[in-house]
Amino acid sequence: MVARDRVRSGGSVVASVVRAIGTVIALILLAHVIFVMVSVNEANALVQFVASAASALALWFVNLFATGNATMDLLLNYGMAIVFWLVVTGIVVRLLRRRA
Repeated sequence: MVARDRVRSGGSVVASVVRAIGTVIALILLAHVIFVMVSVNEANALVQFVASAASALALWFVNLFATGNATMDLLLNYGMAIVFWLVVTGIVVRLLRRRA
């Protein structure tokens, strides 16, 4: 009985870490969208880091939509990437918790 409780808590810890990673990825993508929308200083090191990380984390969503409106393209492309990461990490978390 004690060993089973340890496995459950271990699975819960891993699930929590996976959820945290997904949340951080979504927040980086959201920060990039906000930085672009409010026209922050692109020479700032934090803005450059977030833009670089967001570009890599957006995977194939970066140029998925081309509506002709740069703001709409940004919202659609990075918004889809945010939803993707939250859904994928949510599924993985469910699987990890179910397995434990």
